[in-house]
Amino acid sequence: MHKYEKIWLTFGTSALVIFLVILGISAVHQGHSPAASGIETINPEHVRDDARFKEPGLYEAESDEYDYELYFVASAFQYEPREVEIPKGSRVRIHVTTPDVIHGFEIAQTNVNMMVEPGLISKYTANFNKEGEFLIICNEYCGVGHTDMTSLIKVTGGEE
Repeated sequence: MHKYEKIWLTFGTSALVIFLVILGISAVHQGHSPAASGIETINPEHVRDDARFKEPGLYEAESDEYDYELYFVASAFQYEPREVEIPKGSRVRIHVTTPDVIHGFEIAQTNVNMMVEPGLISKYTANFNKEGEFLIICNEYCGVGHTDMTSLIKVTGGEE
């Protein structure tokens, strides 16, 4: 083998080993892992047994990070609740789940857009600073009644 071939083979092998070591260290650094983290799961057959989704709606938050928590259940061509009123200027943590099939959860005229999958709780934090009515639509085809799957958020007045 020629001297230059040995140099390039050594360089290439060394670069590959260094790359793999860096990849391995970064994969486990500070507790990170290749598996999804921070995802909350729920048994889709027992969504209504969970206290948060038994009566979905708007509730005052216990955390200082946001003002309200909004719970929705998406199922068989409807969102529950059908209509929600939120005070203008509120920071809201939205939680959505489904007991049946994949649905979408998009609040028109905002950047809220989530995929709702059975067995998972989708979450999004949004600020509602503009008064008006905001339509919630399903943007994932879920069956024959998909086009009728809507709900409404009314942003009114301000916090008192």
